[in-house]
Amino acid sequence: MLAIPSKRRDRPLVSFLETDEVNALLNAPGTGRWTGRRDRALLTFAVQTGLRVSELTAARNADITLGRGAHVQVLGKGRKERAVPLSSHTVAALRPWLSERAGEPRDPVFPGPGGHPLSRDTVRKLVIKHARSAAVDCASLAAKKIGVHTLRHTKAMTLLRSGVDLATIALWLGHEDLRTVQIYLHADLELKERALARTTPPRTTPGRYRPPDPVLAFLESL
Repeated sequence: MLAIPSKRRDRPLVSFLETDEVNALLNAPGTGRWTGRRDRALLTFAVQTGLRVSELTAARNADITLGRGAHVQVLGKGRKERAVPLSSHTVAALRPWLSERAGEPRDPVFPGPGGHPLSRDTVRKLVIKHARSAAVDCASLAAKKIGVHTLRHTKAMTLLRSGVDLATIALWLGHEDLRTVQIYLHADLELKERALARTTPPRTTPGRYRPPDPVLAFLESL
């Protein structure tokens, strides 16, 4: 019996935030109440680490190291452990929150009113709520469908734009298969333009230059 190949479907490009959109989102939670301070710390932590929502809700006080070599210890899919570095900006956001939050080492970093870990649905709702608030000052956010995974995609694109290779990005995000992170190559026109510029010989106008067929095939595959 002949195998009938499944119909190929177009994969939508990943949605991610630009720098001004990230800043608007992080500034959206008000800090007058403890929930607002928690949300601001959570969003900062999520954007910088790129953790899955399950990893965010599972984070415990003991998993966070804020001193030298600041990082969060993560237990990801398949119970595989990885350490994700924390930037100085994230440390500055987490330090006052963890001091206020206090609690025991096994307590969740981002609890609900009863002290229990936030549910995935709660995290999803708070991201959407603050994205809507941020859109008042950053109109481009209104055109994007933003969820927790958008923050994960944003971290991946930040790493990619900074010149980090796909293998390192995969390790950072906790992916085993390198093909999983290749979607980010398709998401950014700027990266494609840079690739085209690198194929342009000296003293040649990029707009008039057509790369050899193998190079053109590579660029069109991005």
